[in-house]
Amino acid sequence: MSDPVDLSTGESTETVRLVVVDGDTETELVVDRGRVLRDVLLEAGLSPYSRLTERANCGGRGLCATCGVRVSDVEPDHWHDKLAKRFGYPRLSCQIEIEEELRVELVEKVVWGSRDTQEPL
Repeated sequence: MSDPVDLSTGESTETVRLVVVDGDTETELVVDRGRVLRDVLLEAGLSPYSRLTERANCGGRGLCATCGVRVSDVEPDHWHDKLAKRFGYPRLSCQIEIEEELRVELVEKVVWGSRDTQEPL
């Protein structure tokens, strides 16, 4: 049996499972193969951005590094993602196409240079 096909494009419309971990909450989504992870997260109301970067970002062009998520078992092809894998920091959700079952973790975003108000200056 073959995968369903979109008659307008001729492409497979097969779906894959995506599990999104946000703190203690896990959300399971079924998405079309080939979708960009950032777009899927935003459509599902699961933002990869912080409150500040939700409005101040590059719109998914892979330039600002604000849509980072933790993901394993996906080989990177964007320069930022190759460095992320090498050094262990979050991957850009805007540069990941969902091709197979995937589990991602939304990461806590911190503002660089912010101070803990509990510590003395």
